[in-house]
Amino acid sequence: MYKPRDLETAVRTCSETFPALLVTGPRQVGKSTLLERIAEPGRRVVSLDDPALRSLANSDPAYFLQLYEPPILIDEVQYAPALFPHVKIECDRRKRNGLFWLTGSQQFSMMKNVSESLAGRIAILDLLGFSIGEASGVRRTGTALDAIRSTSLPGSRPAKPGERFAAILRGSFPALFARPAPDLDRFYSSYERTYLERDVRARLDIAQEATFLRFLRVAAARTAQTVNLANLARDADVAPNTAKAWLSVLEASGLVYMLRPYSANLTSRAVKTPKMYFTDTGLACHLTGWSSPETLERGAFSGPIFETHVVVEILKSFLHLGRPAPLWFYRDRDQREIDLLIEADGLLHPVEIKKKADPTAADCASFSAIPAPLRGTGAVVCFSSTRTPLSRDVRVLNVAD
Repeated sequence: MYKPRDLETAVRTCSETFPALLVTGPRQVGKSTLLERIAEPGRRVVSLDDPALRSLANSDPAYFLQLYEPPILIDEVQYAPALFPHVKIECDRRKRNGLFWLTGSQQFSMMKNVSESLAGRIAILDLLGFSIGEASGVRRTGTALDAIRSTSLPGSRPAKPGERFAAILRGSFPALFARPAPDLDRFYSSYERTYLERDVRARLDIAQEATFLRFLRVAAARTAQTVNLANLARDADVAPNTAKAWLSVLEASGLVYMLRPYSANLTSRAVKTPKMYFTDTGLACHLTGWSSPETLERGAFSGPIFETHVVVEILKSFLHLGRPAPLWFYRDRDQREIDLLIEADGLLHPVEIKKKADPTAADCASFSAIPAPLRGTGAVVCFSSTRTPLSRDVRVLNVAD
C-alpha cells in the first residue's frame, strides 16, 4: 500500500516551473515509486536498470530520446551520463516545463553532469526514507523550525521511549512498512550486498568485500560523532586515503549526512571537520549488531543513535518539503557545544537533543555561546510529555513534535 510522501507537493511545483527535475537519494527510499504514483497520464516510464536500455542510452542517446519522447520518467539516470547533454537539447528545443522526471542515487559523477549540462533547466530534490510522520500517515506542512518557532503546537501524542526506539531500530526504508513486513536482519543484510555490488563497485575498485563491510560497521559505530579519519582508518584497518575515499562514497550515495560546524566565515564552514550521521537508523543498528529495541534503549549506543534519529528527522523536515536544510553544529575553544543550529533570516536557532524526559536550564546552557542579537528561539528535543518553556526563548519539544 502506497504511503503519501511530503515531497509530492514540491515535485508538482517544480514540474510546473522547470523543464526537468531530478529526485536523488539512497537506494530503495521510494524515488521511482513516488514519481510513478503521481505521474500524469501519458508520461512514459523507462528504467535504466534494464541493461539493454542502459546500453542504448549511452551508445546513442539521441536515438534513445527519439524512441522515448517526453514527457518521460527515466529511472536510475546515473547509469547513462551520455543522456544529459541530449536532455538539455530537448529542453531547449521544446521549451516546455515538466518534460523530464529523473531519479538517481546520488553520485558525484551524476551531479557533475547535471550541473554542467542542465544548469538553470532542472530542479533537484532530495528524498530519504520515511519520516516518522510519513510512516504513520501524517503529512507535514512545515519544517522543524516552524515547530520551534510556533507558540501553539498541535496536540500530538508525546512519543514514548520504547515506541521511538522500536522505530529507530526498524529504520525508514518503505519496504519495511509493507504488509507483511520483511525480516529486519534479512532486509538489511540484502541491502548491504546490493549496495556493495551496485553502487560501491561501480565507483571503487574494492578487491576485498569483507574489508569494505568492516569499514561500514566501523563508520556506523561512529554515527553522531565528529569525523576522525585517522581513527576510522585504524579501526577499519585501511589506509587513511582509502577511508576518506570510501566515506565520500557513503556521502555521495546518501547513506551518510555530513553536518558541518558553524562559522561566520563561509570558507571555514566548508573545510572544518564535520559530524557524520547515518541517514537510516535501522541500517546503522544492523551494522552495529543491535537486535531489539530494549537492548538498544539501554545500551551505550542509545545516545548517539537517538541524536542521529532526531537530526535526520529534522533534515527530512526540510528536504521533503523541497527546501534546503540550513543545518550546522557548534563547538568552540571553550568546549561549549550545541548539537544543532538552524540558520534562518539572519538568526541561529540552537537545538539540544537529550534522551530524557525532564530537561532543565542546564541542558541549554551552551546556547549562550551564540550572541544574543544572532540567537533565535531554541529548543531542547527530548521525551518530555509537557511543552513548558525552559525560558522566554527556549522551548521543550517532545521528539514527536
